[in-house]
Amino acid sequence: MKAIVQRSKLKGELIAPPSKSYTHRAIAIASLAGKSDIFYPLISEDTRATINAAKCLGALIEHEEGSNKIAIEGVDGAPDTPEDVINAENSGTTLRFFTAISALCDGATVLTGDASLRTRPNTPLLKSLNDLGSEAFSTKGDGTPPIVVKGKLKGGEAVMDASISSQFISALLISCPLIEKDSCIRANNLASVPYMQMTMEVLAQAGVEIPISRFEYDTGENDYVFDVAGGKSYELRKFTVPGDFSSSSYLLAAAALTDSEITVGNLFPSAQGDSRIVELLDDMGADISWAKEKGLVTVKGVKGDGLRGMKMNMRANPDLVPTIAVLAAVADGTTEITDVAHLRYKETDRLRLVTEELRKLDARIEEKEDGLRIEGTELKAAKVHSHGDHRLAMALTLAALCTPGETVIADAECAKVSYPMFFDDMCSLGADIIVK
Repeated sequence: MKAIVQRSKLKGELIAPPSKSYTHRAIAIASLAGKSDIFYPLISEDTRATINAAKCLGALIEHEEGSNKIAIEGVDGAPDTPEDVINAENSGTTLRFFTAISALCDGATVLTGDASLRTRPNTPLLKSLNDLGSEAFSTKGDGTPPIVVKGKLKGGEAVMDASISSQFISALLISCPLIEKDSCIRANNLASVPYMQMTMEVLAQAGVEIPISRFEYDTGENDYVFDVAGGKSYELRKFTVPGDFSSSSYLLAAAALTDSEITVGNLFPSAQGDSRIVELLDDMGADISWAKEKGLVTVKGVKGDGLRGMKMNMRANPDLVPTIAVLAAVADGTTEITDVAHLRYKETDRLRLVTEELRKLDARIEEKEDGLRIEGTELKAAKVHSHGDHRLAMALTLAALCTPGETVIADAECAKVSYPMFFDDMCSLGADIIVK
């Protein structure tokens, strides 16, 4: 599928799509509890992969098409050994979470995914599972799927290199409370800290608090020690999924890029690190306001002379980088995005591909080892490609909406991985987009 996009003026109000990250966590934790209802979940390709993985391990899950609720009867901390391979499709979150959850089973579990997922690294997680008493390995010996997990976790101590993904530590935090013995897990150089905090938030709602005995994120150390008590159980009777700031970033940025007025609802304060998009848009010159008590974020184009470049460390908010790169591509001055080397281990090498694709639109962008340097300029229409990366597809759409002429985005359907209604929502705001 391709999207043909013309420069557009936008206006309107939308409700933020539900958070993909919270939906993953709620389903995974509820599947290990008793009976739970998850309200307003995001139903997308990635979260369907998590639902299917939970079913493979014995959870009973009901969701009617169009319903705002998922009903889950979990396994009470004792997942079944699956009868077939768990296919995580394109979802790294599903793969990492259920690799660790599979270490609660009596037998052996095999996990795999699509061609892209089978290139993504998991060695730090596998090492930690082995340190904690399970047997976990990549069939190719390089940390990439297919992955085999045999034998139950026993507890103990593990030191993890968490610089690639916070999903590794979240996976252990979900599994380790359910084993008999205590565990002490050290995560060194933890990337994307807010995603770990989201996991801790859902665990707390399920009745399990995990002390962090060392917390040096504010000093830049990014080292954490988690003292995880064993012998716990989960009770997540009800969880309401909040609106997604990651997905909403495209709507808010579109308003700034096209000098339009858009209001997005259901954006209340939460542990989501990507709520930083409000601060970043304000700093770059957007006319933006957030009525937190009402959950409404409104962008009314830009202030004064327009968008301006700036320097920003995006280690905690890597999913915002494609959006910020597009804003920077048309802003006055220079933008430097730093400390995001872990973006190379997402669905794609996002630093390389954001650079390659925006250059096709005449952006002045330079790829760095751990970030991007971008000089603002006027973009030109061209044919670009998402490379199957949902965030790149949506970011390129933003660029096209503020660029004269017709921009064609190949493989645009991948946006539905995290935001199934993206193109429909954009068109409802007045975007000139033809999808075919």
